[in-house]
Amino acid sequence: MTAGAPGAPVPDGPSALDLDKLFAARLHAARVRPYLATALFALHPVESRLVPTMAVDRHWRCYVSPAFVARTPVEDLAGVWVHEVSHLLRDHHGRSDRVARERGLIGAGERLRMNIAADCEINDDAFGDGLARPEGAVAPETLGLPVGELMEEYLSRFRLGQHTQDLAWLDCGSGADGLERAWDLGPDGAHGLSAQERDAVRFRVAQGITARPGNASGGWRRWAQEAFHPPQPWRELLGAAVRSAVSTSGAGEDYTYGRPARRSAGVPGAVLPSLRRKPPRVSVIIDTSGSVGDAELGSALLEVAAISRAVGGRRDLVTVLSCDAAVPVAHPLCRAEGIALVGGGGTDLRAGFTKALRMRPHPDVLVVLTDGRTPWPATRPPCRTVVGLFPRQRAARSWEEDDPDYVPDAPPEWARVVTIG
Repeated sequence: MTAGAPGAPVPDGPSALDLDKLFAARLHAARVRPYLATALFALHPVESRLVPTMAVDRHWRCYVSPAFVARTPVEDLAGVWVHEVSHLLRDHHGRSDRVARERGLIGAGERLRMNIAADCEINDDAFGDGLARPEGAVAPETLGLPVGELMEEYLSRFRLGQHTQDLAWLDCGSGADGLERAWDLGPDGAHGLSAQERDAVRFRVAQGITARPGNASGGWRRWAQEAFHPPQPWRELLGAAVRSAVSTSGAGEDYTYGRPARRSAGVPGAVLPSLRRKPPRVSVIIDTSGSVGDAELGSALLEVAAISRAVGGRRDLVTVLSCDAAVPVAHPLCRAEGIALVGGGGTDLRAGFTKALRMRPHPDVLVVLTDGRTPWPATRPPCRTVVGLFPRQRAARSWEEDDPDYVPDAPPEWARVVTIG
């Protein structure tokens, strides 16, 4: 849980849960954050004396400590309601499970780190405008981190240590980090929401945010844009294709004498190099020609962020090139939304291939995001290539694409092709 006095939780006394106070706080939260009202009222409160403060599970139950409610002002409780439901809306439990599998993170300490990172994602712009910041709420500035990042990015920026000792009490429940708690009622317990009901709640909240975006923060607007257009098989396929390309034998591998090969013992007088894996480098070529619309370019930037996650969050290993018939500049990846996509003319992505392959160090994987209206290189690049094809629009600017009978060449056989949309 991200709010409440730091330090050891105050033991619960014999008093019963003050539901009137708890529900008054929820009503206040719905009034100051009306776009979250559907989610707030979908949460079912469960009294629990095992919970330090308030916590949620992935089935949309909110476990509440009677002692915590008794000692916390209504305004602070409203902030806690918003915070806890934010974990569920942003699928922090599912994302934590995926990160744990991908990065090999195990144990309660790593789950605590995920909880802290998830809190930073929520709390950087959650409060103000009528919503009080609860005592002890963890924000990025608490750890000296930048605002506006995602849980996965924050997770790569800090480790547990002396600067996090005061956060050992933090526990937002399994709905925040995916690790089951002793108080959880489980999938078969009462008052849990089904997967379909949870998706319906997210959809309603996303609808409310996109209908009146001026009332929501930038973080919530970005979330709603993705939630309103939920992940489709093509996104999973593209991510799988990139992960496969960067993990296949040959990608990011090189011989080194820094650690001789074991077989050197069988060749007296000679030192043989060993084959070592180095972090794979990815160059992303984004088609910015006139035939690619703003929606496709926006989707391309989302895919760049996903590609960064596919290489373990190492943004220094990802370079982005915008290309129509030329490549003005290659951008090292800092933040996807900060990349200027320059173009608007005709299409010839061969210039992008040439630029990417001349970079030092060489990329191990090329990812091309395009509508396919381009000539392709005549020879296979010396690295693995993944092509994401956007839906083809009628609008075009080159003379070939203005021809209604024009049929662009299919991507070459040496590329792994994923159709987007």
